[in-house]
Amino acid sequence: MRTKVLIFSVFILLLSACSSAITPPPASSSTEPAQPAMTEIVNPTTVPSTSTVPSTQAVQATQDPPSQAPASSGAVTYKLDPTQSQLQYEVAETFLNDNNRLNLAKGVTSQVSGEITVDLSAPQNSQIGTITADISQFKSDSSRRDNAIRGRFLESSKYPTVTFVPTSVQGLPNAYTEGQEIPLKISGNLTIRDVTQPVDFDATVKLEGNTLSGVATTTILMSDFKFGPISILGMLNTEDQAKVTLTFVAHP
Repeated sequence: MRTKVLIFSVFILLLSACSSAITPPPASSSTEPAQPAMTEIVNPTTVPSTSTVPSTQAVQATQDPPSQAPASSGAVTYKLDPTQSQLQYEVAETFLNDNNRLNLAKGVTSQVSGEITVDLSAPQNSQIGTITADISQFKSDSSRRDNAIRGRFLESSKYPTVTFVPTSVQGLPNAYTEGQEIPLKISGNLTIRDVTQPVDFDATVKLEGNTLSGVATTTILMSDFKFGPISILGMLNTEDQAKVTLTFVAHP
């Protein structure tokens, strides 16, 4: 009987040992350091100072490039001063009733206007605008002559404005020199009454300080504009040629 009990006890011990051998190992200890949380990785306070993430100011600068002021062209516009400018005509006339006495008739009007744009950085870009004059205001040394021109010949009481529209300017220099006199040839269309003809003015201009001044001269045939030569029977005859001179002073 003891033998049986002993054998049974040994069997129990062997069974217990086998059970311990196949028992799975315990789980890892909870004291192992945990992996850092994702929020800790992206936390802005942990981003080093050398981060390539663009700041708000940098993004704004990229989207809105700084504006640039337009470059100055150096162009200045000068306006004719009627108190210092005038348009003059000169016509040779012969007084038949005074032993064929020769005379040079001159008439002047100060009612002139116009603009000239001078580009100091590139003088070749300078431009002359339309020049106008009120020829109904022509005055000479004879009111009788002035009235005849106004009413019968030029008919300036009906067509008071003469207009010159420049089309080209030759002789502009490559560089601006203070006070230098510059000879120019100015071509354009001259309108007297209701007739327009191409004419060329020979001019000399000078820019000194804030004053632009000059003289421009041309010779026209009155017959080209359908109002001459002038003839008053028994009194006088005029030449067909008339010299026209614009003397001007202009300020910015």
